[in-house]
Amino acid sequence: MNGKHITKLGFEGKAVGLALTAAKLREDAGVSRGDILDELQSVQNYPEQYRGGGVYADLAAHLLEQQAAQQSRQSAKLRAAPLPYRTWGADLIDPGAHAQMDVAMQLPVSRAGALMPDAHVGYGLPIGGVLATENAVIPYGVGVDIGCSMMLSVFPVGAGNVSTDEARSLLLKHTRFGAGVAFDKRDRLDHPVLHEATWKEQPLLRHLFDKAATQIGTSGSGNHFVEFGTFTLAQADPQLEGLDPGEYLAVLSHSGSRGFGAQVAGHFTGVAQKLWPQLDREAQKLAWLPLDGEPGQAYWQAMNLAGRYALANHEQIHARLARALGEKPLLQAQNSHNLAWKQVVNGQELIVHRKGATPAEAGRLGLIPGSMADPGYLVRGKGHPEALASASHGAGRQLGRKAAERSLAKKDVQAYLKDRGVTLIGGGIDEAPQAYKRIEDVIARQRDLVDVLGEFRPRVVRMDTGSEDV
Repeated sequence: MNGKHITKLGFEGKAVGLALTAAKLREDAGVSRGDILDELQSVQNYPEQYRGGGVYADLAAHLLEQQAAQQSRQSAKLRAAPLPYRTWGADLIDPGAHAQMDVAMQLPVSRAGALMPDAHVGYGLPIGGVLATENAVIPYGVGVDIGCSMMLSVFPVGAGNVSTDEARSLLLKHTRFGAGVAFDKRDRLDHPVLHEATWKEQPLLRHLFDKAATQIGTSGSGNHFVEFGTFTLAQADPQLEGLDPGEYLAVLSHSGSRGFGAQVAGHFTGVAQKLWPQLDREAQKLAWLPLDGEPGQAYWQAMNLAGRYALANHEQIHARLARALGEKPLLQAQNSHNLAWKQVVNGQELIVHRKGATPAEAGRLGLIPGSMADPGYLVRGKGHPEALASASHGAGRQLGRKAAERSLAKKDVQAYLKDRGVTLIGGGIDEAPQAYKRIEDVIARQRDLVDVLGEFRPRVVRMDTGSEDV
């Protein structure tokens, strides 16, 4: 028995050597060459029947590994062309965001998608991208700041009831911003999310609990903010019961899941990328976790906990400020815009990722902010099917952070703020209003996705300290 006999059967590479070793053992046992070749053919056709033991076990195990690798390569192969998807506000979107969305729509697990008018380049899925997948969740399709979200509180007093100095003082006392920041232990508020049993169900969550408990009620860096401003309701709406047309004092916040969510995102992105090492380079940030597997279920559990934790941060921020004001809100609205949801699309349950996109099912309230000096809007979704019941999550960047720092002058940003009567605490050039698209343009291009119910105008804004403060 020699290698030629083995290769004629179709064995290749390492399998040839393993087959020869097994064949020699069978020859030594007195088995004829013809019978050995028949046995090898059977091992090749039915390796799972030989993996339990015997002279062919190593060969069978290797063949099964080859089959698994081949199946993995096939299941990780991108489509030759992206599935079709709708784009809103195409004239506002840079080519890089379209290119990223095209790659996402080539994934074998993708089934539908849409691009919102605030879209711009992100990691993996573009910011403003909406992607529906079958039995799969993509950590970078959700984003690093899992559960990043908005909250609005409208109070039963006029905007002028709180002076600029008072609003500034309240924000400095009752909010915290930046990486690693926390309230002193004696000032920390409790919240039901910290008492969930979920924290004990994964080693990762147990490890991150102390960080989450320490940072609850705080905000991160970048574009996170808490603002005092004026909320204007132009006309009465049955869904806003108890809120008459007029101007009100309001608080608007943008925050996420802090270091807890970021570490969950990083951990599970690594797990997903190891599952699909054959993915094309441009799609590696879109590696997915099958939801019928243990890693997928673990991420789904951690992601939803991070989403609830992010909303808890908002609730604590607003509770602190409401208590300081001595007022109970007439209206509160909130929504996440970095999360994945189970949603029926064309009669099939899919996983809809909104990375920087607002849920906009028919009748659902949502919040679409502008920049630190531009208006934001309380909206109601229309449930547009081609948008997967989504809308933009804000104005969207037109300049990257580095580009904004290079090209924008501090005096011009300060003049913009002054002209609009905005007092800024913290905030950097990278978050200047000029770095963002005009929110009015973005809203105008999605009138079929949402109705605007009310407008929020910022007056006193707090953000983290930027690399160069405004």
